[in-house]
Amino acid sequence: MTVLKPTGRPTPGVPLWASQSSTATRPMLDGDIDVDVAIVGAGFTGLWTAYYLLKAEPSLRVAIIEREFAGFGASGRNGGWASSIFPVSLAHVAKRYSHDAALDLQSAMNDTVAEIGEVVTTEGIDCSYAREGFISLARNEAQLARAHATVAASAAFGTHRQWSFLSASEASEKIAATGVRGGIFTEHCALLQPDRLVRGLADRVEALGATIYENTPASSIAAGVVQTVYGRVTASTVVRATEAFTPEFAAYRRNVAPLYSLVVATAPLPDDVRESLGLNSRIAFNDMRNLRIYAHPTADGRLVFGGRGAPYHFNSKVDARFDVDDRIHAKIVATMHEFFPAFADVPITHRWGGPLGVPRDWFPSVGYDRRNKLAWAGPYVGDGVATSNLAGRILRNLLLDKPDALNSLPVVNHNSKKWEVEPFRWLGVNAGLQAASAADAEEAITRKPSKISALLERLTGAH
Repeated sequence: MTVLKPTGRPTPGVPLWASQSSTATRPMLDGDIDVDVAIVGAGFTGLWTAYYLLKAEPSLRVAIIEREFAGFGASGRNGGWASSIFPVSLAHVAKRYSHDAALDLQSAMNDTVAEIGEVVTTEGIDCSYAREGFISLARNEAQLARAHATVAASAAFGTHRQWSFLSASEASEKIAATGVRGGIFTEHCALLQPDRLVRGLADRVEALGATIYENTPASSIAAGVVQTVYGRVTASTVVRATEAFTPEFAAYRRNVAPLYSLVVATAPLPDDVRESLGLNSRIAFNDMRNLRIYAHPTADGRLVFGGRGAPYHFNSKVDARFDVDDRIHAKIVATMHEFFPAFADVPITHRWGGPLGVPRDWFPSVGYDRRNKLAWAGPYVGDGVATSNLAGRILRNLLLDKPDALNSLPVVNHNSKKWEVEPFRWLGVNAGLQAASAADAEEAITRKPSKISALLERLTGAH
């Protein structure tokens, strides 16, 4: 991996994870082809789907069509967490489906974190996978109340060991941030280097017989046909694995709203600083604010720190210029310094970001319309590193008609409403972002869990 020397000037738009091979190195499509399975999108969803299909049926002809290069989107830009978090609460899943279905979903998400570790070990993919769990810190009275409520609700729901409560001293021993009053911990989270996982998966699926066509934009996705600028791909099944880029296809313009998540990375931290702050582990962490943040220590001793808050862009526009937002990146750095004042003089070497996909009800979906020869997976609302693996296994089952308990999970053939037309979509999404920020301000004043946050959860099911 290419590592830039710390200069104090952050590298704009380039993910810390990016390597010299994070470019298009494979040939583009050259003419019409016929295959068994055509996958649009060479990110985690597309690659995991190809991997599990070919492990089950090595004779399948699989083509993956990618506009840029494998891992160009969220798969190569994310914060490096493979967690068991599902975007909507289990209570909301139970309300929509059933209590047992919600329990099965959480169990599958937990198993998925371990499944990724087993695959990278078996396949020899060096992606710095480390399963040491995730801690969410409570750093004010409102967050502490939410921590207690989360553990109690989890036990009452039936997921007794999903979360454990940590006292202030126990939480601070893991992550010595400022103002820690407690926290909650789960073992079901791993950290990894996403670019290396993408490249390792891409190499493995090619070795299994798939062909990846890079620099090949798909102009349309239809029943059994992917039309590209360089040729037509006819397939028995087409898999749409396009995540935040889905609205760029006219037929799916209102299926997904792209939201940007932005990230920074520090220079490698001195050993004594890491030791004193509890950052010599590989534990993922955040705090329990409403406008989500996420952080973790990397294998080479840096701190990666990211968060939401960047605006939704009108008409679901996605553009490389949005990968860097000076105002939002400055807020992320300020939050990191709030956590760790000792970082004030630590150089920020990388600033980047990217879009993640959000369905209207925040509920991911994996499905297969056999009659119309179309399958799909996502979007994942920022929790796709692990969920995409689960989706790949479900798609294998659905396409190969393979019986499996995973086929009955609530995500299978889940149907989300379409987003509103503009300008109502722009107004609604950005109002939701502002409401999450306002909820944190409310909690700072009242020291109680936010009423605004409670309303947002009732409206969306998100937690």
